Amino acid sequence: MGAILDLFVAASMPVLKVLLVTGLGSVLALERFDLLGEEARKHLNNIVFFVFNPSLVSSNLADSITYESMMKMWFMPLNIFITFVIGSILGWVVVQVARAPQHLRGLIVGCCAAGNLGNMLLIIIPAVCKEKGSPFGAPDTCRTYGMGYASLSLAIGAIYLWAYVYNIIRISSSRSSKDVEINGSPISKSSEERSRLQHGSCTEPLLPSNDCIEEDYTEQNVLPSTRLKDKSQASVGTKIKQYIEMLSRKINLKRLLAPSTIGAIVGFVVGLIPQIRKLLIGDTAPLHVIQDTAMLLGDGAIPALTLIMGGNLLKGLRGSGIDKSLIIGIIMVRYIALPIIGIAVVKGAIQFGLVGNDPLYQFVLYIQFALPPAMNIGTMTQLFGTGESECSVIMLWTYGLASISLTLWSTFFMWLVST
Repeated sequence: MGAILDLFVAASMPVLKVLLVTGLGSVLALERFDLLGEEARKHLNNIVFFVFNPSLVSSNLADSITYESMMKMWFMPLNIFITFVIGSILGWVVVQVARAPQHLRGLIVGCCAAGNLGNMLLIIIPAVCKEKGSPFGAPDTCRTYGMGYASLSLAIGAIYLWAYVYNIIRISSSRSSKDVEINGSPISKSSEERSRLQHGSCTEPLLPSNDCIEEDYTEQNVLPSTRLKDKSQASVGTKIKQYIEMLSRKINLKRLLAPSTIGAIVGFVVGLIPQIRKLLIGDTAPLHVIQDTAMLLGDGAIPALTLIMGGNLLKGLRGSGIDKSLIIGIIMVRYIALPIIGIAVVKGAIQFGLVGNDPLYQFVLYIQFALPPAMNIGTMTQLFGTGESECSVIMLWTYGLASISLTLWSTFFMWLVST
C-alpha cells in the first residue's frame, strides 16, 4: 500500500505543476489585471508558433537523438502513429454519433487523435525521476534517458500534429466558410449565370445577332468525329488539370511544413549527421552558441503555451454553444478507450520483442495513450479563427479531468512496468 501511495504522489506532482501555471494564466487573463487578454494571447501565440516551438523541438531533438538511440527507440514513432490512427477513428465515431457541426468536425477529430505528446512529457518525466517512489532508478540517469524519450515524442508528435491535425482543422474550417458563402449567395445570380452559359454570349433571346449566326454556321460545318475527338481530349486535359489544382490546394507544402515540423527536420539532421553534430552539439563544439541559443528560446515554449491555455480556459468558463455529448465523447476517447487500447498495443509489442526491457521507455509508450489533447490545437483554432470558444471549453474539461485521469493512469503504468 505504501509503494502504491508513493507512486501516486510521484505521478501527481507533474500534473499539479501544469495546473498551477494554467491557473496563473487564467488569473492574468481576468479583466481586473488584463495582462493576458485576447489580443495579448494572439501575439504570444504567434511567438510560440513561429519561434518557441520550433526552437524547443529542434534543440531537444538535436541534443538527445543519435543513430544508436534511434535504433533503440524505433518503435516510438509507430506507437505515436497508432495513437493518431485509433484516435482519429474514435473521433470520427464521436462526430457521427453526436452529429457535430461542420466547422467543429476537424477540431473533434484532432482532439481525439493528438495528445500532448511533448510538453506534458517534458514536465512529467523530470518530475517523476526526482520523486523517491519512482521505479526508474537513479534520478540523473533517469532524467538523461527520459529527456531523450520525451524529445523524440515531442518531435514525432509535432510532425504528425502539424502535418495532419493542422490540415484537417484547416479543411474543416474552409469547408464551413464555403458553406456560409454558398448559403448567403442570391439565387437570381446563379440562375442568370446558368442561362448565360446555356445561351452562350448572345444576349438577344429571339433574334440572334450576326456573331451568333456565324458561330452556329462554323460549328455546324465542323465534322462530327473531329468535334467529338477535340471534346474528349479537352475533357481529359481539363480533368487532369482540375485534379492537379485540387491536390495543390489540399497538399499545400507551405502549410504542411509548419515551423515546428521544420524544426523537427532540422533537429533530426543535426542529431543524425555526425559532421554537423560535432559542429553544434557539446561544450567544445565550435558553433555550440547556436544550439545554446535555440535551447534558451525553447525553454520559453512550455510556460508560454501553458499560460495561453490558462487564458483560453477562462473563455471556456463563460461557456459556448458546444454540445455536451461532444465533450463527453472526447473525454471517453482520451481517458478510457485510448489508454485501454494502449495497454494492449504496448503489451503486444513487448511480447513480440519489439520493445526492450527499459521500464522508463515502456512507461513513456504507455503514457502516450493517456495524455490530454495537444495544447497546440488551441493555437490552430486561433490561427484559422474557427472554433476558438468551443476549443476552450474542450480544453477546460479535458485538462481539468487530466489532474485525476493522468495521475491514476500514471500510477497504474508505473506499477505495470515495475512488476
